[in-house]
Amino acid sequence: MPGQNYSSMSEFVLFGFSAFPQQSLPALFLLYLLMYLFTLLGNLLIMAAVWTEHRLHMPMYLFLCALSISEILFTVVITPRMLADLMSTHRSITFIACANQLFFSFTFGYTHSFLLMVMGYDRYVAICRPLHYHVLMSLQGCARLVAWSWVGGSLIGMTVTLIIFRLTFCDSHVIHHFLCHVFSLLKLACGERTAFVTIVVILVCVTPLIGCLVLIVLSYIFIVAAILRIPSTEGRHKAFSTCASHLTVVIVHYGFASVIYLKSRGPHSLYTDTLMSTTYTVFTPFLSPIIFSLRNKELKNAINKSFHRNPCQQSS
Repeated sequence: MPGQNYSSMSEFVLFGFSAFPQQSLPALFLLYLLMYLFTLLGNLLIMAAVWTEHRLHMPMYLFLCALSISEILFTVVITPRMLADLMSTHRSITFIACANQLFFSFTFGYTHSFLLMVMGYDRYVAICRPLHYHVLMSLQGCARLVAWSWVGGSLIGMTVTLIIFRLTFCDSHVIHHFLCHVFSLLKLACGERTAFVTIVVILVCVTPLIGCLVLIVLSYIFIVAAILRIPSTEGRHKAFSTCASHLTVVIVHYGFASVIYLKSRGPHSLYTDTLMSTTYTVFTPFLSPIIFSLRNKELKNAINKSFHRNPCQQSS
């Protein structure tokens, strides 16, 4: 349908899983469903443990709760739709639903990145400026940092969505992805402004991510320098252990994102591209609560304590 634009088209077709053999779809559905449920359960357990354990009512764990909320919302926006499409032959999505998915996935995804940056700053203040920690990380200060993270994510989501859905879509309404992916939508756009808009979208998407990563790296440069100045091995180990889970999640988060967005532009099958994309949208949120639960001793003890507490409460 050449020359078709936003006003004359009512829906897109998500082609992502259409390239897969039909016999493999039930197995993928079960795998992604289990990972989705575990992601929800793991993040809810973290939030419950922080809420019930008063020793964890500290900025680091309050930021972790905010991170868990953004992760739950991010997976809820993407995964249920993906699971439905895996078991369906009719994989269309309306313009409004596509715009909503793009907006909310960007909002929650970038909020997640901003919160990781805030958590890095929290560790920097705790280790490098411990005497000022309670002043810089007061309850009001923490609330402002979380609020600005959500505002920043929302602004990026709104900006990208408005830019994309003001474009003219021509020739095809088939999105070669399993979600309303920004660069897949740009490939469907036409017109004289498309090349310029693509550059603007790339800048809007990449600049905040690189900015967050640079600030996290700078935080850890100062953190490592401060830890190396601690005379005792036990003190150095204790200081680094408070950062280990956050640093691991940052590496996983940016590592999978780099694999997807910085991969070579050679010929890739849709099958390969789809599987690679699920590593960031499904696998990374799945790993995050596992990493925080296993690598953070206080949080792991709180979760175990809440598990052992429930049977006792029920029996009483």
